[in-house]
Amino acid sequence: MKAMILAAGRGERMRPLTDHTPKPLLHAGGEPLIGWHLRRLKAAGIEQIVINHAWLGQKIEDTLGDGAAYGVHIAYSPEGAQGLETAGGIATALPLLGDAPFLVINGDVLTDIDFQAAQQIATSLPNTGKLAHLWLVPNPEHNPTGDFGLLNNGLLDANPHNGTGATFSGAGVYLPELFASTPPRTAAKLAPLLRQAMSQQRVSGEMHTGLWLDVGTPERLAQADAIVRARTDWA
Repeated sequence: MKAMILAAGRGERMRPLTDHTPKPLLHAGGEPLIGWHLRRLKAAGIEQIVINHAWLGQKIEDTLGDGAAYGVHIAYSPEGAQGLETAGGIATALPLLGDAPFLVINGDVLTDIDFQAAQQIATSLPNTGKLAHLWLVPNPEHNPTGDFGLLNNGLLDANPHNGTGATFSGAGVYLPELFASTPPRTAAKLAPLLRQAMSQQRVSGEMHTGLWLDVGTPERLAQADAIVRARTDWA
């Protein structure tokens, strides 16, 4: 199984820290944020990684190289300075990701979502008729309404008021088919694709109640640093 880490964001809310450092390379617990993903993917047996980048993207390549320091192999999907949004970035990277279901993770979250379970989901998903499986988290203070509704049957609804309203964690398993209508090298958002698939009952999901932090501000970066330093199992 392959995984893609989304690392093309500009990180406006993190300025001035991101004026000269791409957000995924900001440190928490002595490690770049993206490094924790690489370590946990390796531990889960996922070693083929695709990373997209835009703002200061060459710094990401210079820092991570081919991934050997983390025991993984990294392929890069450069998007240019402006980036292509999430769906556009994934569609552009499809030649690197292949024809099988793949895991996608936002590069600016800190989480202990079970990446090993993602492999099992990727194996079974094509047999269910679903196009995606998303991890949701309880709504944080900065997103009190939530993004989607988790229904009792495990399907996701585009209306967070249906079922249990929750926030998208930024981690999901996708079939390439979800992006079939999205042209590469063209900016496109992920949410409309997901909502359309939800309307066809083709997106499943589950709640993650463990560690999850959207590291979108300097304050949350300091929080991430404290969390990692307190967790001896992440040393």
